[in-house]
Amino acid sequence: MKILLSILLFIAIGGSVFAQGGGGRPGGINRPGGNNNAPARPPLPVREVSGIVKDSTDNTIIGATVKLKTATDSAVTTTNADGIFVFKNIKSATFVISITSIGYKPVVKRMLNNDVVARLVLDPFVLGVQSNQLAAVEVKGPSITYKTDTVEYRASDYKVRPNATVDEMLKKMEGMEVGSDGSLTHQGQTVTKAKLNGKLYSGGNLAQAIQNLPADIVEKIQVVDDYGDQAARTGVKDGDPEKVLNITTRADRSIGNTVRLSAGAGNDERYEANARLMRINGNQVINFIGDFKNTVNGVASTGMNGGSAGGGNNGGNSGGGSGGTTTTVAPTISFNDQIGKKTQLNGSYSYNVRNMHSLTNSSGQQFFNNLAQNRGDSTIFFAANGDSRNNNRTHSFNFKLEYQIDSANYLQITPNINISNTDNLSQSSRFETGLRHQDRLGNNNSFNSNPNFGGLVLYQHIFKKPRRNLSLQVNYNTARNQVDNEQNNNIIYYFDGTTKPPQDSLIHRYIERDNLTKNLRSSFTYVEPLSTTQTSSSQLEFNAQVNYRGYDNQAYTSNILANDSRMIIDSLTNLYNYSFTETRLALNYRVNNSKYNFSLGLTAVPYNLQGTRVSLGNITTDRSYFNLIPIVRFQYQWSRQHQFAMFYNGNPQEPSFNQIQPVRDLTNPQNPVVGNPDLKPAFNHSVTTRYNNYLANSRFNISANVVTSIIKNQIVTNNVRIPDVNNTFKNETRYLNLDGSYSVMGNYNLQKQLADRKYNLSLNGSAGFSRTISMLNSLQNIRDVWRLNERFGPRINPNDYIETNPFIAYDITRTFFASNPSSNTDRRTLSLGIEGRFFFMKDQTLQFGYEASKNFISGIPNNLTRNPLVINANIEKQFFARRTLTLRLQVFDILKQNNFVGQVTTDNSVTNTLSNALSRYFMFSVRTNLQKWSGIPSRNGRQLKRRGDGSFIQ
Repeated sequence: MKILLSILLFIAIGGSVFAQGGGGRPGGINRPGGNNNAPARPPLPVREVSGIVKDSTDNTIIGATVKLKTATDSAVTTTNADGIFVFKNIKSATFVISITSIGYKPVVKRMLNNDVVARLVLDPFVLGVQSNQLAAVEVKGPSITYKTDTVEYRASDYKVRPNATVDEMLKKMEGMEVGSDGSLTHQGQTVTKAKLNGKLYSGGNLAQAIQNLPADIVEKIQVVDDYGDQAARTGVKDGDPEKVLNITTRADRSIGNTVRLSAGAGNDERYEANARLMRINGNQVINFIGDFKNTVNGVASTGMNGGSAGGGNNGGNSGGGSGGTTTTVAPTISFNDQIGKKTQLNGSYSYNVRNMHSLTNSSGQQFFNNLAQNRGDSTIFFAANGDSRNNNRTHSFNFKLEYQIDSANYLQITPNINISNTDNLSQSSRFETGLRHQDRLGNNNSFNSNPNFGGLVLYQHIFKKPRRNLSLQVNYNTARNQVDNEQNNNIIYYFDGTTKPPQDSLIHRYIERDNLTKNLRSSFTYVEPLSTTQTSSSQLEFNAQVNYRGYDNQAYTSNILANDSRMIIDSLTNLYNYSFTETRLALNYRVNNSKYNFSLGLTAVPYNLQGTRVSLGNITTDRSYFNLIPIVRFQYQWSRQHQFAMFYNGNPQEPSFNQIQPVRDLTNPQNPVVGNPDLKPAFNHSVTTRYNNYLANSRFNISANVVTSIIKNQIVTNNVRIPDVNNTFKNETRYLNLDGSYSVMGNYNLQKQLADRKYNLSLNGSAGFSRTISMLNSLQNIRDVWRLNERFGPRINPNDYIETNPFIAYDITRTFFASNPSSNTDRRTLSLGIEGRFFFMKDQTLQFGYEASKNFISGIPNNLTRNPLVINANIEKQFFARRTLTLRLQVFDILKQNNFVGQVTTDNSVTNTLSNALSRYFMFSVRTNLQKWSGIPSRNGRQLKRRGDGSFIQ
């Protein structure tokens, strides 16, 4: 057919040319011997070609591509707003038209037209709908983005199992360390609160958020340096930020319901029950969480997900925390809702019942010597045992109302209530030898009541001039701590420790305390923009603050007589009040650039400390101080994945009640405390540097930070020996101000991901040095502490059936006492561990999980060191297509070796503690997980836009 058309076309063209050549007349052809002076033929005519493109419903198609091709040339154009195309200066009336448009089938037609027509209007071209469109191509950026105060992770790059919770996703993210208790550290810093789409989730409870929210609803994970609501709205930052985790939901998982219910029972009266109910509808979140359990503190952890892998003050324990058993009842209900366009509500109420029973054994030494003295004459060696029961009841209510009055005015009101009551019953024994030989047996019963009420009001006004704004914030809080404490102590004195009979001293006292604290903070901020270009802007910032903290304290001490009556001891009665008022006036110049931003300014800080002792004669203290603090903040950003930041911060710190009260506190008869009303507030200068770099192509993350702190007028202790009965002595604690204390702490994190994140290599560590200046028998004492921690923990997931995560960690903590080198400590912990899961069956609904850790501890007395090997295991089966039902059997501490070993050093003592975890038990549980999602939030048929924190714009 094509050959036939070509022949016909050739004949037609040839005939046309022949006709134009004279119809076969001899004079019309140039040939040898002919008339070569005949007139030339006229040029080929040019013409305009136009047409219209429509679809099958007779609607015109805009922007369709139209190509016209002749034997000698070609042209391209597109249809206009009416679907019309036009070609001009087309020499041939025979051409090929091809038309394409996205979503329609292409059309190709060969056109044979009258060659003498100067303007060709073609018949309409009709395009049919294309049924097989090209698949959408998704272009992804890097997994991690660093912003000014935010590190952002794209959740879809971190694969987790069906029905996984957020904490399982966080474990796969660079720089994250997740504890089994719901704790979280990011790049070595503790995360304190959690938000969902920019609003507090369950009152900000981090553990509840990451252990309950399903991972498959998450779009982004953000770790934010939060300076408070006022700073977030004005950009003016003051003080140290709080690390906050913000979880943003996927658009298609922002309307729906989730239900997670579980119940379990085990031996030794262990049980647990949990309920999690959540409703999400855009900005509306209604959430209920209920916990009811009797378990062992820390037993479920092998130390694998903790930041130091058993280091820190835990000294290589197997899981961190404290030993003992805990009964918990903890219901929480929270809500977040958008009422109209102007009002946002966020609130939560929780009731927590926590009953804990713990057993501890400890030993150590307390020294009072100087270098000129010998060890045997000036050191106390002690061993102690404790049995304590702590029962706590807490009501907590938090509420936030945000009202966008109009485009220029914003109001926030945030009341909060917290009421806590605690009963504490403890029995203790302490046996001392060396410089002092005595036994102390004690019973201590106390009841604490702590009502706390407060609120915050924030107002902001935005002027017509862009970026000019002012804000006012007032925050008031009152906290009362009422304590009724009964002490029954028996002190047995030994003259020489062996042959002579001891003497007893019985002290039975009742102490009533009523401490009222009032905090008032008012802050005014004004921002004046100076210049704005496409790449940078600058502004002046003024901030004025008044911070008032008032303390009203009453303490009455009575002897309990034989007939159980009480007699007040006037010399031990203490009525004292004092206040600390701090004013901050700051002027700051800030520049924001596409590559860098910096702030330079100065803060004037006058502050006043005044107080009055009412008991035993009125004594008044009133002193004022003044400091100038530089404002220095600098951040350079090579890209959204590569940045460096440095900033300085300075803060005064007033002394506590115990440090400033000018009377002897005999709460501990063998360690009286005498305050110093002449204490000055301490002042802390700190410089923080941070470096972050995520190499997206290599999936390699580098992060590091260093914090340097110097304390001026630090409030330090002076431990003084004073006489006691039977030619022995007591240790009296006094307070004074000294310079010379400082610290340098740094940490780093390196993570490399291979084979599409099937292998994640993680190396992190920290190093630090701190020097503390104190007094010992009124002579200067220096305590230096060196700390080094290294941890390597790869996460290996080679296929869908194996997950294994081994780790090795090494921790060194060395303490040097200038006054007593023989008491120096060198604690070292080597931690080895592994955790993982094996999945069985084709659908991977059967799994076996395991955890194991082994610690090798040196530098702790042999009677406390256990070098525990802790092994936990579980087997789990999921049922139904959506895995909505799960049965699980867990066994904890199979070898019954879990324990908690800690070492604490003070200015003149070393204490090593072993807590009994009572941890071997099994638990059988059943869990159901139901969820249903119904779409993307919309209004008037259009999807709602979102802010950067995930909240929807209504």
